[in-house]
Amino acid sequence: MMTTTSPQTKLTSDKNQALRRVALAASVCVAALLSGCATTTAGPANPADPLESMNRSIYSFNEGVDEAIFKPVATAYQTVTPRVARQGVTNFFDNLGDAWSFVNNVLQGQGQGAYNSMVRFSVNTVLGIGGLFDIASEAGIERRKQDFGQTLGRWGMPTGPYVVLPFWGPSTVRDSAGLVVDAFGYPANTMDDVRWRNSLFGLRMVNNRANLLKAGDVLDSVALDKYSLVRDVYLRSRIGGAASGGDGRLENYDDDNAGKLPPEGQ
Repeated sequence: MMTTTSPQTKLTSDKNQALRRVALAASVCVAALLSGCATTTAGPANPADPLESMNRSIYSFNEGVDEAIFKPVATAYQTVTPRVARQGVTNFFDNLGDAWSFVNNVLQGQGQGAYNSMVRFSVNTVLGIGGLFDIASEAGIERRKQDFGQTLGRWGMPTGPYVVLPFWGPSTVRDSAGLVVDAFGYPANTMDDVRWRNSLFGLRMVNNRANLLKAGDVLDSVALDKYSLVRDVYLRSRIGGAASGGDGRLENYDDDNAGKLPPEGQ
């Protein structure tokens, strides 16, 4: 006995099959997207970051402290302080940094860098009213910024693993050791008056954070995994060459010559 299928029943069956096909295709697409996101977020292990699990925990802690304290304070500072005044504050602290860069350039045997740093500090301190105005840059005198972490690298100290420091942020073992000396060598930190020293330190930290507000917003909007992006940007920023005056150079972590910065001129 033959069973006759009505046109309405056949239409309903065709619709159900079409819906199942659409649902299957959607499921495949979603699975592919999730797989792609997971790959982007996790990715292969970075040989320069063997302490990633601990570093991610400290990074999350720093993010929480920043959202609760540092970012709101920096936002308020940016709101109430005119842009020209903030630029003057930035120039003032950068000028003090040139004095410390002079010391590190000398320790590294970087004659041109030491000369530039000395001239910049002298010109900006005298003609720039204590460094509030960056006259040296207007005159075309290149900044050769150096810190003690880079000096240790010039002396042959290995970089060591990438680390995230509480409250401070991205670093390496070598740069962390350099920070201790930088803290004592930076001119503003050597003042005898504790109140003025602490006030300048606080102003410097707030001003630096305010200068990074826009970059932080961009990072929040584009990064699937902010930790990995911050790490990679930091490590790349420690790689430079003649164009940047050797600023921030870092060796290849997998290289047999790890720990030694390139010879001068490379």
